[in-house]
Formats: sequence, C-alpha cells, structure tokens
Amino acid sequence: MSPTLRFRDLAVVGTWILLLLLLAKLVGGPEPPELDEDILNWLGQHLPGTMREILLQVYRMSGVAFTGCLVLAALVYLMLKRWWHDLGLLVLATGGILAIVDMGLKPLFDRARPHAKLLVVDGRSFPSGHAAGSVAFYFAMVTILTLHYPRLRWPLTLGALAWVSLVWLSTLVARAHWPSDLLAGGAVGLAWLTICLALWRGARATANRQPH
Repeated sequence: MSPTLRFRDLAVVGTWILLLLLLAKLVGGPEPPELDEDILNWLGQHLPGTMREILLQVYRMSGVAFTGCLVLAALVYLMLKRWWHDLGLLVLATGGILAIVDMGLKPLFDRARPHAKLLVVDGRSFPSGHAAGSVAFYFAMVTILTLHYPRLRWPLTLGALAWVSLVWLSTLVARAHWPSDLLAGGAVGLAWLTICLALWRGARATANRQPH
C-alpha cells in the first residue's frame, strides 16, 4: 500500500470520527436535539399510510434475522469461491462493526430511543447499529463483487445505495432511531469500512507479490 493511500485512508477515518464526535456533542444532553424531533414528527404527519406500512415492512425485513441470513449466505458464497481475502474482509467488517457499536459506543453514550415507537425495539439508540451495519456489510460486498465482476460496478453500487437509503428511511418512520443516530452510525460504519478495506488491499497486494 502506498503512503498516499495510507494518508487518504487516515484522512477519511478522521473525518468520519470527527462527525461522530460532533454528533455525540449535540446529543449529549437528556433531551434530543429539536431538529431530530421535528424530522420524525414531519415524517409521521406527511407520509401516506400505505407508504408508511411499506416502510415498516422494510424495517422488519432488514432486521437481525434477515440480515444475519444474508451475511451467512455471503460468507458461504465466498468460501465456495475460495476468495479467502474477501472472506476475511467480510468477517472483519461485519463482526467488527457489531462489537464497536453494541459493545463499545452504545453503552458509552447510553441514549434512549425515540418515544412512541411504531414497532417493538430494544436497546440504546446512539449510534444506530442498523445504519453502521448496513454500510459496512453492503458496501464491503459491493467492493468484493465489483472486483471480480467489474461490469456490475454501477448496478451493484446504485442498488446498495438505494437499499441502504430505504432502510434508513424505514428506521425513521418506525421511530426506532433519531436522525442523528443514523448519521453517527453511518459515520462509524464508513470509518470502520475504510480501515477494513485498507487492510484488505494490503493483504491482497502482499499475496500478489509472493511467487506462486
């Protein structure tokens, strides 16, 4: 890995960590920021009932059970393909983000979820594991698949962006998280994914330099 690439990776990680710290400062008090409350209330008042029900189904479908099955299927696929470096990337990205958010950041900030939730959701709110996990998993898979299938780069990237955006919107509609939770979760997910991708590229470069 070149020094330029290392500097770029560190700059990206630093930017997302700075965003996380700024958001943590905003939500540090017992009451949520007024903008957070306003956004959730606006969505509840202006979204048609049919769209709200569809988005609630999206939130249910993107939960732990569905995502866990999807991650397991992806891991099996990578094992069958014998893409071992890619398998390591996915394990590190998905397993690491769960540990960082659920075991580290959520207990640290200990923020309550929004009131009047439309679905039963447990645990603390900041940052959103839903947001962090979706960024880490889907964009790690996009990176892996576009490496092996370059022609699918744009369909995969746009599809992942659309699905992650839909998941985020469904999370707000369900009132499972405050908007700042999602922004912080996305920042954590992107920072961790940047680190994972740097390690992955370094491992692949080292393997390619070794005689076969």
